[in-house]
Amino acid sequence: MSMVSPAVSKDERTSSNEFDPRSGSAVERALFNHRQWILIVCALLTVLFAWSASNVRVNANFEKIIPKSHPYIANFLAHRQELGGLGNAVRIAVATTGESIYDPHYLRVLQQLSDEAFLLPGVDRRNMKSLWTPNTRWVGVTEDGMDGGPVIQDGYDGSPESLATLRLNVERSNEIGQLVALDQRSSIVYLPLLSKNANGVPLDYADVSDALERLRVKYQSNGVSIHITGFAKVMGDLIAGIWQMLGFFAAAVIITTATLYVNTRCVRSAVLVVACSLVAVLWQLGLMPLLGYELDPYSVLVPFLVFAIGMSHGAQKMNGIMQDIGRGANSLVAARYTFRRLFLAGLTALLCDAVGFGVLMVIDIEAIRDLAFIASLGVAVLVFTNLILLPILLSYVGVSPVAAQRSLKEELTNRQGGERHPLWRLLDLFTQRRWAAGVVAVSLLLGTGGLVVAQRLKVGDLQPGAPELRADSRYNRDNTFMTAHYGASSDAFIVMVKTPEGQCSGEDTLMRIDALEWRIRALPGVEDTNSLALLSRRVLVGLNEGSSKWYEVIKSQSMLNTITAGAPRGLYNDTCSLSTLAAYLKDHKADTLTSLVDEVADFARENNTEQVQFLLAAGNSGIDAATNIVVREANREMMFWVYGAVILLCAITFRSWRAVLCAVLPLILTSVLCEALMVALNIGVKVATLPVIALGVGIGVDYALYVMSILLARLKAGESLSQAYYQSLLFTGKVVLLTGVTLALCVATWVLSPIKFQADMGLLLAFMFVGNMLGALVLLPALAHFLLKPMIQNTRG
Repeated sequence: MSMVSPAVSKDERTSSNEFDPRSGSAVERALFNHRQWILIVCALLTVLFAWSASNVRVNANFEKIIPKSHPYIANFLAHRQELGGLGNAVRIAVATTGESIYDPHYLRVLQQLSDEAFLLPGVDRRNMKSLWTPNTRWVGVTEDGMDGGPVIQDGYDGSPESLATLRLNVERSNEIGQLVALDQRSSIVYLPLLSKNANGVPLDYADVSDALERLRVKYQSNGVSIHITGFAKVMGDLIAGIWQMLGFFAAAVIITTATLYVNTRCVRSAVLVVACSLVAVLWQLGLMPLLGYELDPYSVLVPFLVFAIGMSHGAQKMNGIMQDIGRGANSLVAARYTFRRLFLAGLTALLCDAVGFGVLMVIDIEAIRDLAFIASLGVAVLVFTNLILLPILLSYVGVSPVAAQRSLKEELTNRQGGERHPLWRLLDLFTQRRWAAGVVAVSLLLGTGGLVVAQRLKVGDLQPGAPELRADSRYNRDNTFMTAHYGASSDAFIVMVKTPEGQCSGEDTLMRIDALEWRIRALPGVEDTNSLALLSRRVLVGLNEGSSKWYEVIKSQSMLNTITAGAPRGLYNDTCSLSTLAAYLKDHKADTLTSLVDEVADFARENNTEQVQFLLAAGNSGIDAATNIVVREANREMMFWVYGAVILLCAITFRSWRAVLCAVLPLILTSVLCEALMVALNIGVKVATLPVIALGVGIGVDYALYVMSILLARLKAGESLSQAYYQSLLFTGKVVLLTGVTLALCVATWVLSPIKFQADMGLLLAFMFVGNMLGALVLLPALAHFLLKPMIQNTRG
């Protein structure tokens, strides 16, 4: 593939009347000789996709953000029905404004809320727990020996005697710190969720979140305060925030339209470029429901990226047509000339984008795979809307005479040796040895420093609560309440202990569980644990008048069986072939989960036998830990494939390894510095942030391809590096500068979002837009001074 020179060729100097419509490639002739049909087809598709886009659903799916093939998740899914909802769950803390929960009014309100929550769609009612559910039980030693029963007994009537019995049962239930607050002024309604509702329809997290908010509003002022945590509530808050993104998207459209107009003084062309980019977004959204996809909080930024890429390519086409009209060509001829020069560069850039997004499919997380497909779909749409539809539309409407004359004046100034624009003179300095050497040296220092800092980039959450939301958000305030009043957060890490049927309470099994429990209790991030072994210790103390000297695992198998029979079912399954060891964590930060996983994995390797197997992992923190492991492994693999694809396509396009280095090295530098920025901003690599750098590379390669394609063409025509670079600045570079700054400004407005995830993405994308733009305009010509010199000499020879 070779790039056509942007200079005016002999054919292009001919008048429009002399233009041969049979000239050009077969693709060009097929498109421009049948313009009316192309417009009719595009109009019909736009109407169809507009109707389809009205059916796009915004939702989240718990199972889509977990790596199902990872061994830990496979273990969880294999035993999901036996684990009592220890996965995706909501916790509603009902706090009294009185002295304690042992109050008839509080308990009546709690019962009403618990009954309503029981009927919410998607609730796993069998495993729901509150003080009012019969599966919340106590076990203790009484005058009659071992005894137990529901915490709220059948004869409860609100009398002082019933309340005293309830207090005693709670103290014997081992639920203080878990279902009941440490200060006993609040209790939790625990709602495990199913992946689908009773009709088999995937759970709508926006509806679940709204239903939870209605409960909050209904009971909040009834002598209690309500605090809600869980995946469903996080997703509900994020989905609510998605609608706020429409305002930021509208602001981006206004900013880009205004910037294009100020730069060109041409209303029609500015509006057309923005319109074609919006049509691309509309087509993408219209295709999604037809192909069975929906938007989620992680893929919602993709339509904006499609708009951004469309603006970049559209502005290049508009600039080329404007220059040709300024030379005297009519709008049709100008559109065809621009199509010839830039179609291949644009197509290659979009292929790089598509492949860059497509390699995200290697990551074994369905949400990221969906994002990759949706992004690739949007790029495919751009081939039609911005590489084909836009030039055809411009061939009809053209550009304003004022805009064409401005473009021509700049070109004539260059031909006649006139004074260059101060900015172009500044950028041209980077083609000279001293400035080029300085830029390369500074880039090396930045790259080295960035690599050092990026080594501290962590995988997973780095803040307590939900880092996707602001620290002062309602959700994170609720999470802080949970942590402060329950001795641990709602983060539970579950180790599954598999045995033959009827053997979950075997003495040897419990001794092994007990040994692991002691080891993980010593870890700094573990606040509390629970298991059959711990229950056995507590019962033995009770049988011996509360003496702590007897805090041991009972050695009698018959007694162990008796204790197990009265134990809560959450500690073991119906066939006694699976028991659980729960670790309640202070948070789900990356360091907390890593240390716990390492400790449990080491213990499992040392103690697993044919009869007893310690399996990781269930609970929300167990799932987070598995996801972190997959993200850590996928992070470098993803970057390897992204850059491998970009390098391959650039090599095919440029046919010069030197040119490939000039184009790719600035992208690599920006990626490294972006990771360093994530460290500085305390942002971890996770499902929400993993695709950002790959998406940024996909957009950044557009800038490098447009600048390098013109630069190479002019070098091959015999011009000096300075002359060639100046031509690339006039023809494509100024649009790179325009779109880079404009799009960075658009996403920078996201920092005002109440959703921290969106604000973080805005900062990272703005950095990558500006970084890739500066790389294409500053570092690329500096590298060209050293790497392309042999090409310049060979051309002149």
